[in-house]
Amino acid sequence: MDARRPPTAAGKVMAILDAFAPGDVRLTLSEICRRAGLPPSTGHRLVGELTAGGFLERTPDDGTYRIGTRLWRIGSRAPAVSGLRELALPHMEDLYEATHDNVQLAVLRDGRALFVERLRGRRSVPVVTVVGSDLPLHATGAGKVLLAYAPAAVREAVLAAPLTRHTPTTLTDSGELRRDLAATRRRGYAVTRDEMTAGASSVGVPVRDRDGEVVAALSLVARTRGSDPRRLLPPLATAARALSRDLAVHWDAGAAALRQDAVFTPDPLDSASEPDAE
Repeated sequence: MDARRPPTAAGKVMAILDAFAPGDVRLTLSEICRRAGLPPSTGHRLVGELTAGGFLERTPDDGTYRIGTRLWRIGSRAPAVSGLRELALPHMEDLYEATHDNVQLAVLRDGRALFVERLRGRRSVPVVTVVGSDLPLHATGAGKVLLAYAPAAVREAVLAAPLTRHTPTTLTDSGELRRDLAATRRRGYAVTRDEMTAGASSVGVPVRDRDGEVVAALSLVARTRGSDPRRLLPPLATAARALSRDLAVHWDAGAAALRQDAVFTPDPLDSASEPDAE
């Protein structure tokens, strides 16, 4: 960072956000001020305003700061995510026409499943997942896929943290979840039944880049009653393979960016309420 202090208010804000550019997911206030070239009083005020606006988040365990979800939502318009969404939408639309169930696309972000696109119809089971929302990895079909194929450090951090119970059937035992993730890798898909929302089940499959690395998860959410979510696997797997082929041809830069996000260390999952969705 240039030793000169940024001369304008906008420059100071950009310097604060740029302090996270080296890839450090968490910084203390003093580290932010030092990297941004700001005096502590100015840094404290601006960081507070950015946190209040959702552009930064203060972690509850040690008081460090990280990039906030609101900033990510703005950044989702960048090619790394917008390119993924553009390539995925035709396949998601075909999948919806074949199943008439909720279709969702998620990526790994800070130990959470961040939903970057979704399709839902009037006959689909109600969900409140919206583009830009994030949900826990251990209780969602897409999340289990992302966790199963995540870097080992990310997976172990999630397994070591408290696992929030959202319904009576949510997996909250780390050993049981570890076995479930191993089964997901072995068979190539994840299944949930009433684990995030009572009455809703899901099946998720990996989406891969040209190198075979998992960069996203595609999932379907259906009503639990009277159905087996695995019946949705054939059309879902077909859509994921087709999307993976498109990514291999058209999406090298975006894949690299999402793989970098996947190495972020997740925060412990707390007991705060989550939106009801699978």
